[in-house]
Amino acid sequence: MQKLVPHLWFDKEAVEAAKFYTSIFGGKVTSTTQLHNTPSGTVDIVSFKLFGQQFAAISAGPLFKFNPSISFIINFDPSREDAGKNIDVVWKKLSQGGKVLMPLQEYPWSKRYGWVQDKYGLSWQLILTNPKGEERPNIVPSLLFVGDNYGKAEEAVKFYLSVFKPSKLGAIMHYGPGQEPNKEGTVMFSDLNLLGYWITAMDGGGEHQFKFNEAISFIINCDTQKGIDYYWKKLSAVPEAEQCGWLKDKFGVSWQIVPSVMDKMMQTKDEKKLTRVTEAFLKMKKFDVDKLKKAFEGKQ
Repeated sequence: MQKLVPHLWFDKEAVEAAKFYTSIFGGKVTSTTQLHNTPSGTVDIVSFKLFGQQFAAISAGPLFKFNPSISFIINFDPSREDAGKNIDVVWKKLSQGGKVLMPLQEYPWSKRYGWVQDKYGLSWQLILTNPKGEERPNIVPSLLFVGDNYGKAEEAVKFYLSVFKPSKLGAIMHYGPGQEPNKEGTVMFSDLNLLGYWITAMDGGGEHQFKFNEAISFIINCDTQKGIDYYWKKLSAVPEAEQCGWLKDKFGVSWQIVPSVMDKMMQTKDEKKLTRVTEAFLKMKKFDVDKLKKAFEGKQ
């Protein structure tokens, strides 16, 4: 099981969006589940894969909106003859009904790069790149530190490397003098591997009217209660954000600390079991594995 999984919060479009993304990137929807009688009413939960990587999504009302603070980088390898063509095809599909943040064109860092918000508001960075050193995956979530978080990307990288085991730093590059609006010494680009999963982090200078929120969170699948307790203690920094396994860290990034067995529970076709486990976890802040298992089996 993938230990770190991006989770996307939609109003009503999770199932539709999952089909849209898998049609573009050649992935597949792996499961869909409906939960009833939640604070958001009936919600859809969807699991899908893009480039072999697992994603999760939920339709749970218009509480949170996507913004560019977390985007997804799609790497196109120019050593493939069709890479240039593919990037244009994907760009056209993602930009239809969306918003272009940076046009698809040549930049100092790439012969072909563009940043776009799709019709659901989710942000994508498409880049024609030839990775040096260790191979990186086709799709990588990217954290942009702006506003009150500006200049904290390197602090966050060090923090996450200290919390997640195993973890390792890939690359880190800093802005130099004369690269306004970015300050010298802030992070131009960094990437790190947490629990076998690559993410990137960078600082973004200038004025930005957005920040991290719950629209995109990261599920941490834990095999034991000890693991849940560990990540909860290390990451939770906003007590009022603690609910149903969710928390916020000191940078405002949202995480879901979840027992690995939860995936199997949520995919059951037994409505009674699903109802019991849903009622149990809705009452929790930090998840209690034993209580969830007992609820699932009707042994409360």
